[in-house]
Amino acid sequence: MPHEIQNDTPTELSADESALLREMPALGDVGQARRTFMMQTSSGGLGLFAANLLATESALAQLPPLPGAASAPVIAQNTVKVSFQVNGARRTLEVDSRVVLLDALRERLALTGSKKGCDQGQCGACTVLIDGQRVLSCLTLTATLDGREVTTIEGLAKGEQLHPMQAAFIKHDGFQCGYCTSGQICSAVGMLGEAQRGQVSHVTENVGKMTTRLTDEEIKERMSGNICRCGAYPGIVAAIQEVHSGRQAAQTWGFATETQLASARKEDGHATV
Repeated sequence: MPHEIQNDTPTELSADESALLREMPALGDVGQARRTFMMQTSSGGLGLFAANLLATESALAQLPPLPGAASAPVIAQNTVKVSFQVNGARRTLEVDSRVVLLDALRERLALTGSKKGCDQGQCGACTVLIDGQRVLSCLTLTATLDGREVTTIEGLAKGEQLHPMQAAFIKHDGFQCGYCTSGQICSAVGMLGEAQRGQVSHVTENVGKMTTRLTDEEIKERMSGNICRCGAYPGIVAAIQEVHSGRQAAQTWGFATETQLASARKEDGHATV
C-alpha cells in the first residue's frame, strides 16, 4: 500500500490573501476593544440604575406621610396602670397589658442588667426577684405586679457594698462573657432563700427531714434553669457554696484522666477499636 507523502513546506499565500491579512486588525486589539466595551457598558448600566434609584428615593421622601404610617408612634392597647416597688423605689407605669416585666425594666425603666436571652423562659438570663422569689421576667406580665416588690441585679448591692453573692462570683470567676451573670446571681440569691424555707429539690435524699444544708449536687440541680454558654459552672457552684456555708469553698474540679475519658467514650458508644 503506497504511503502518503506529507509536504512540510509552508504554503505560500496568494496576493489577495496577503492583502486581506494586512487589512485585518491584530488579535490583541480586538480583545482590548471588547473588554473596554464591556466595562463601559457595565459602568453605564450601574450609573443609570443608581441615578434612577436616587431619583425614586428623592420623590418618595417628598411625599407627605399617610395617617397611621409606620413612622407614627406605637399606640398601646388595653393600657393598664401598675404601681410597684423596683429596687426600693416606687414606680408607676402605664403599659400595654401584654408587656412582660423584662421589656418594662429594660425599655421603660432603663434597668438593662436583666438580659434577654432566649425570650422563652429557657435560659434564665432574665431572672429577677419578686417578693424574694426568683422568677423569669420574660414570662411575667407587668400588669400582674401591682403592689409587688421587684429586685433586679441593680438592687442587690448597698451603694458601693456588693452583695455577698456578687463578691463571691467575682472571687471565684463565676462568669466569662457575663451575659448570663445577672440572672445567675439573682437566681442564686432566690435559691438560697428557698433552701432556708425548707423547699426540696429533685435530688433531695430525705424530703421528710428539714435541712438547709446544700451539697454541690443540690446547688447544681437547683440552678439548672440558668444556662451558662461559656461553661463557668465550677466557679458558679463554688461561689454559691461559699455564700451558703459561710466558709471558703475549694475548687475541686480537675482534668479527666485517660481512663475516665475512655470509659466515657465507651458509655457513649464512641469507643475506638
